[in-house]
Amino acid sequence: MSDGGLPAPEQRGDQRVAPALVRYELLHVDASTGARRGRLHTPHGTIETPVFMPVGTLGSVKGVAPDDLGTLGAGIILGNTYHLMLRPGEALIGALGGLHRFISWDGALLTDSGGFQVYSLAEMRKITEEGATFQSHVDGSKHALTPERSVEIQEVLGADVIMAFDECPPALSERPYMEASMARTTRWLHRCVKAWHRQRSSLFGIVQGGLYEDLRKRHAEEVCAVDLPGYALGGFAVGEEPAQMHAGVAHSAALLPKDKPRYLMGVGMPLDLVTCVGAGIDLFDCVLPTRNARNGLLFTSEGRLILKNARYTRDERPLDPACACYTCRTFSRAYLRHLFNAQEVVVNRLTTIHNLYFFLALMAEARKAIEGDRYAGFVKDFLARPQTPP
Repeated sequence: MSDGGLPAPEQRGDQRVAPALVRYELLHVDASTGARRGRLHTPHGTIETPVFMPVGTLGSVKGVAPDDLGTLGAGIILGNTYHLMLRPGEALIGALGGLHRFISWDGALLTDSGGFQVYSLAEMRKITEEGATFQSHVDGSKHALTPERSVEIQEVLGADVIMAFDECPPALSERPYMEASMARTTRWLHRCVKAWHRQRSSLFGIVQGGLYEDLRKRHAEEVCAVDLPGYALGGFAVGEEPAQMHAGVAHSAALLPKDKPRYLMGVGMPLDLVTCVGAGIDLFDCVLPTRNARNGLLFTSEGRLILKNARYTRDERPLDPACACYTCRTFSRAYLRHLFNAQEVVVNRLTTIHNLYFFLALMAEARKAIEGDRYAGFVKDFLARPQTPP
């Protein structure tokens, strides 16, 4: 073993190449769809896939604590390079033992590179070949984020999986802009690879190309020509219709290596998860379940429930009679509605626990269906569910 208990590097000619810290194991492919059942082995535990990853942008999944996440069975969460760089700063986190220790999380961690902020902070950034210059949304100060800087920050944070720095253009961008952006992302990937220390983290590349199938194919070939521990699809759910996104993911997922994990970034409606698992996606993340929980929108087996509705004033039933989460085992719709309308902060924890349980349980159901070669039937049953609870 090398320092810190990490695997010792192998010898390849005169170059030292460390084995990947993250390894994907494909267990089964559903007979009637492209759905995959696998395991992602990381230094902080083995993750059963397909899996939904709760988002903890600032080092905290909003509304819940690490022990809640552990009880829910979440084995991997996300952090964000851009936001943690601004506050409290990666130097402070590194000095205090890294992000795992800083947030008291012993599961796996994936960090987004900050590339999505190149897209989302359109009015506050400038893109050049060197990287992106941002105006902080916190205090207006200016910061530069380059491929090298992004990798450096993520490795100081100590994430198990780090993402290559990319440009994420809107899905409906004109073809010339999409091609230029895609080419820049490829060049940035090669710079990320040069900056990457393989004994510290596992780098995933990101395939862009919008809704242009030929560009997705070209970019997948370019990105996957670089031997990496995993690959992601970026640039979906950024302006296109759901049907367009589903078709694009189905086309693009098939272009990625079969023996590596496939990560669809930022996509999280339950219908999207169920559909894209069928296309062969292994990893998902989205702020949707936690954000909606704080806004009083709950996902249930009977459809979406709007907690503020007056119809639940005297309703003694749980949010979802079929749900086994702490919230549903303990509290009534009437009580939760009261907390929400009274703006009692504890309701954020209770609703977030429920929504995350729903998403994680949905993925557990999907895994069982794949194992039994009945995923097509699982999708059919899911689509037949009611949209609004009684």
